[in-house]
Amino acid sequence: MSNIANPILAEATRGTMVESFHRGRYVVMKADGTMIEQGGDIDALMYPRSAIKPLLAIPLLESGAADAFDLEDQHIALACSSHNGEERHAHTVAAWLEKLGLSVETLACAPHYSLRPASAIEQAVDHVQLTKAHNNCSGKHSGFLTTAVHLGEDPEGYIEEAHPVQQRLIRVLEEMGDCDLSDTPRGIDGCGIPVIGMRLRDLGLAMARMADPSGLSDTRKKAIERIRKGCAADPFMVAGTGRFCTKVMEVCGEDALVKVGAEGVYCAAFPKQGLGVALKIDDGAQRGAEVAMGALLRRHGVIDDARAETLKDCLTPVLTNWAGKYAGDLRPAF
Repeated sequence: MSNIANPILAEATRGTMVESFHRGRYVVMKADGTMIEQGGDIDALMYPRSAIKPLLAIPLLESGAADAFDLEDQHIALACSSHNGEERHAHTVAAWLEKLGLSVETLACAPHYSLRPASAIEQAVDHVQLTKAHNNCSGKHSGFLTTAVHLGEDPEGYIEEAHPVQQRLIRVLEEMGDCDLSDTPRGIDGCGIPVIGMRLRDLGLAMARMADPSGLSDTRKKAIERIRKGCAADPFMVAGTGRFCTKVMEVCGEDALVKVGAEGVYCAAFPKQGLGVALKIDDGAQRGAEVAMGALLRRHGVIDDARAETLKDCLTPVLTNWAGKYAGDLRPAF
C-alpha cells in the first residue's frame, strides 16, 4: 500500500463532534475497464474475502451442476452467502447435501452459533445441535461440492488450493478481473478455503462484468444472470435477518447484487447502470464499509429517494446509548 493516506469514507459523530472515522479505498467501473469513480489506492493488494462469493458461484452454474441437481433460487443465493446460520439456512444446506448423496460432515467448515445474537441465544436455550451446516459459509461450500460431484471429482480435499475446485475458482477470478493471480499473496479464510490477494481495481472490473456480462461467453452470461436472479429472489439466504445485504436486495431486487466480506470489504454489481463496485475499509470495520456502500448505491442511482427512506437505518444508522437515547450518527464522509 502507498504511503499516501486513503480518504475518510465514513465517520461517527457524538454530540457536535466527529468522534471516530474510517479510511478506505473504493472503485466504480464499467465492464470495458472504464473508471467511473475511485478513491484511495486501488492498486494495493487486498484479500477480497467473502465479498467475491457471487464470482465463486459461477462454476456451479457454468458447469451445469446446478441444473443437474435441480437447484432453486434459494440454493443459488446460499452459494453466494455469508449467512447468519439461522435454522432455515442450516436446514436448507443439509437438505441440499442430501441431494448430492453427502452428509453435512462432508463440509470442511466448522460449526458455530448464529451470527445473529438473538438466534444464537435461541439456539443455546433450545440446545440446538449445531452442525457444519450452521457455518456462515456452508452454502458456498455446498456449491463447491455440487460442482465437484457433477464433474466426477473427488470431494476429498476440496478446500486445498491444488484441488480442481479451487483451481477452477482462481481461473474464474483471473478471467473476470483480467489479472494474473499466480504470484499474489495467499492466506486461509475463516472457513478454510484459500484467500487470494487481488487489486481492488481488478475486483471492480470483475464485479462490473457481473453487472454487464454482455462481452462474455453465452454460457458465462447465463450463469451470471442466474446468480443475480437467485440472490434477488431470496435475499434472506444471502445473509439473513437484519443484515445490510439482505435489506438492500429486498428493496432493490435485481437492481443491486450486494455482498459483504470480512475485514471491511464490500462488492456490488449494479446491472441497470452497468457498474461494478469494490471497496475496502482500512481498519476492517464492517460498519464503515456498509455506510460507504450505501453512499455509492445512492450516488449511482440504484437507491432513489423512496428506497432511501425505506433503507434509512442502513444508509445512515443512528447511534444510541444503552438507554436507547440518540447519541450520534454514522454517516458517509465522501
